[in-house]
Parts: sequence; structure tokens; C-alpha cells
Amino acid sequence: MAILDQHRADLAALARRGRRRSLIPRAGADFASNDYLGLAGSGRLAESVAAALARGVPVGAGGSRLLRGNHPEHEALEAEAAVFFGCESALFFSSGFAANATAFATLPRRGDLILYDELIHASAHEGMRAGKADRASAAHNDADAFADAIGSWRAGGGKGRVWIAVESLYSMDGDRAPLDALAALADETDAFLLIDEAHATGVFGPDGRGLAAPWQGRDNVITLSTCGKALGCEGALLCGPAAITDYLVNRGRGFIFSTAPSPLMAAAVRAAIGIVRHEPERRAALAALIDHAAAAGLPATGSQIIPVIIGDDKRTMEIAGAVQAAGFDVRGIRPPTVPIGTSRLRISLTLNAGADAVTGLSALLRDLL
Repeated sequence: MAILDQHRADLAALARRGRRRSLIPRAGADFASNDYLGLAGSGRLAESVAAALARGVPVGAGGSRLLRGNHPEHEALEAEAAVFFGCESALFFSSGFAANATAFATLPRRGDLILYDELIHASAHEGMRAGKADRASAAHNDADAFADAIGSWRAGGGKGRVWIAVESLYSMDGDRAPLDALAALADETDAFLLIDEAHATGVFGPDGRGLAAPWQGRDNVITLSTCGKALGCEGALLCGPAAITDYLVNRGRGFIFSTAPSPLMAAAVRAAIGIVRHEPERRAALAALIDHAAAAGLPATGSQIIPVIIGDDKRTMEIAGAVQAAGFDVRGIRPPTVPIGTSRLRISLTLNAGADAVTGLSALLRDLL
């Protein structure tokens, strides 16, 4: 039908540029998921879900948290998460995207400035577009660029609050933000520091509390820990001062008008936090796998996320297809997820694929590249 012509033309244009996406089934050794500690399919989490069902925890919440959707499992998770992460309060969202979009749209006010790392996640951009604050980007992982941007904004008449927004561990490059310098800058400039811990939660920090652990509990620090990556579940926990979470309960449209996350999933996240806290051997095994990958010849990032930059979109997808055909589930990443000209293979190390698989993948890539 003609009514679909524009959509079909756009899809065709994406295909010509090698950027059309499609859903493919999971197959082969896992180098694509964010299930870093191998918890998503673990018997331990399955047992926790079965136990929750047995004690009457419902699958669905049945409404928003402000109506009848608030369940004791939500509140128990939030209380335990606040203790675990070392913050005053935590608020459970259905996803990291929802939490980020809601926080960025709600917390900064008109006249404020959101100063974000140029590689920050799409969910932050979604929230910023919906909010009223000014926004500007700073060069990736450059604390001096953040300081200069704040100075320029103030010199230009900016009077509001500054919100410094970064990821602690970047999902496509595997590198870390200079959190010590940024935390000091936030203190010096009376700014808030928003830290997305999506890919660090469960993997780094004391007891797996993330790279932002040293700054948790401060009045000017807000963190986001997703539950669908190393924790193996679903949802996200926004952590910070009680005034911040209470404000989101009262003003955050993405929280107020959404059906609450499954109480059953809240129970599973509680179990996952316990596993991460009390089984450091999982983090140790992943750290050993990271070291093994570097020794085997894969790029060394110091984290479980390893980008292999290829550049051209079509060639990236051709190589990804060849790697998948050989039994390794590695996905190609193209713009707009990454900057133009930096299409890449994103290798994700998880406990679902061991050292032998890493060695085999490295050898294959040497032949293909």
C-alpha cells in the first residue's frame, strides 16, 4: 500500500548503507550478551523465582506503583539495594532505559545545564529531549573539557544547577570514566554527578557494587544500576538521596504512569544481589577471562567489553556473519549506536563462554581481519 511507501523506502536506504537491522536467534558461544556473570540462566535464580511463586508473589503488578501496583517485594528490593550500594534510597524501574529517560527528563530543571559525555547512552538523550534543562556535550572521558564547558556556561550567564552525566564503563568501548576527577569537579562547582553503572554493576567495585562505589551516599551523586546485565534479571535501580527518589515518585512521568515492574522480578533481583555479594569467585573468574583475552591477542580494554573497530558498515556485518557461522555469537555494531566510521564487532566476555572459546575466537579474527 502507498501508505507504507515512506517506511519501505527508509528501510531500503538503511539496507543500501549496510545499516538495516533484523532480529536473529541466539546461537553459538555467547560473546554478545551482557550476562557477564552467567546468572541469567542460572539454577540459583530459577530457584529464587520458584520460591517466590510458592510464597505467593504474583507475576504481574497489576498497576502503577502509586495505585495498587506497589508490592512488598518492590520495597524489600529497594531497601536491600540501598544497603548494598551504600546509598540513602533506591527506586526500582522496569528497565535502565526507562530509569535514565525518566531521571534526565525530570530532575534537571529549567535554567539548569546537563553536561554529558559525548558517548552517553541513547536513553539519556531521550530524557534530555523531554526535559526543560539546557544541554551540552563534552569530549569523551575528558574531565578538563567538562570543567571548561561549565566555566563557559557560567561566563555566558548560566545561573542554574549543573548536572554532569557519564557512564562509569562505556558499553561500546569498554573504557572507564575519570570518576575521581569528575566527582571533584562536581564538588567544586556545586553540581550533581549522574553515573550510569549499567556495565559495571556486579563486575567491579567492592562486592560488585560498581565503579561509583567510593562516591555512593553523597548528596550530589546519583547512580543507575541495571538489573538485566551482570545481575541476570530485568529492571534498574536508581540510587541516591531520598529526596531524589521521592521527587521521581512525585514528578517522574515515566515512573508515575507506568505499570510497576513484576514483583516476581523484584524477588529475582534480590536473589541476584545476594549471589553477587557472597560469591566473589564469579567476579574473579570473569577477571581471569579478561586477562586471558588480552593474552590471546584480543584488544585489551581492562574490562569485559572489547571493541574490534572495522569502520565500514557493510564489511563489519560481513565479518560478523562469518564469525557467527563459525559458532561464535559476536554482533556487528553500526551507527547511530556508534559514531560514523567506527562500526565494530563488540565482543562481550561472559562466564557463558570459557577460555577455550576466547582463544578460538581470537584465532578466527586474526584470519578474517
